[in-house]
Amino acid sequence: MTDSAALAPHDFWQELHAPGTFSIGGDFTSFYVATLTDGRQLRLPLRPLADGEHALASLIVNQASFEVLDALAGQLANKLKALDIDAVAGLPTLGLTLASAVAQKLGHKRYVPLGTSRKFWYRDELSVPLSSITTPTQQKRLYIDPRMLPLLEGRRVALIDDVISSGTSIVSGLKLLSACSIEPVAIGAAMLQSERWRTALDEAGPQWLERTFGVFATPMLDRTEQGAWRAPGI
Repeated sequence: MTDSAALAPHDFWQELHAPGTFSIGGDFTSFYVATLTDGRQLRLPLRPLADGEHALASLIVNQASFEVLDALAGQLANKLKALDIDAVAGLPTLGLTLASAVAQKLGHKRYVPLGTSRKFWYRDELSVPLSSITTPTQQKRLYIDPRMLPLLEGRRVALIDDVISSGTSIVSGLKLLSACSIEPVAIGAAMLQSERWRTALDEAGPQWLERTFGVFATPMLDRTEQGAWRAPGI
């Protein structure tokens, strides 16, 4: 097994480990080992899906230590630097934490938070339906503050979320920005979770897959006969 000792729930996302600290092959029981761009490793808790046969590695970035958040934001910013990003927009809720940190790493003075809370001066035509894999039963709308539009119009925008999984949240963000006549030059996330998001983004437009950047990727895991979890093809 790659993981020999379980962590308490609050201990996840708190520490980065040197390259090679944990094996990345074989089976996983209590956590999955993600590898960052620079080779350092991060332990992520496993979340079994409703079918009982598959699981996903989880990342909740606003519960991460400052060290981990700083590393994720820095590595994502490094991937975006060559694109001359001059404005960052963040998706609620967890994407706002990462977007703020990425904007600072890029040397920006501020970022533009999208939101789900409608202020009285918001405009309904500048909103779209929003759902996510972590809150599938909650029907929300995604808004942009009309006063923030000048910060994005005519700019090279990066749209940031913490995790891209099913792709529904990021596509909602793209639709909202499109309604504002804004097309991001990049999509960024700390974690690209499984491969399901690729279908949603490809359907949204052929340009989006090549414009999507993540610090690390995690697979959909299959349950083994012994009750552990294994990446496909292992």
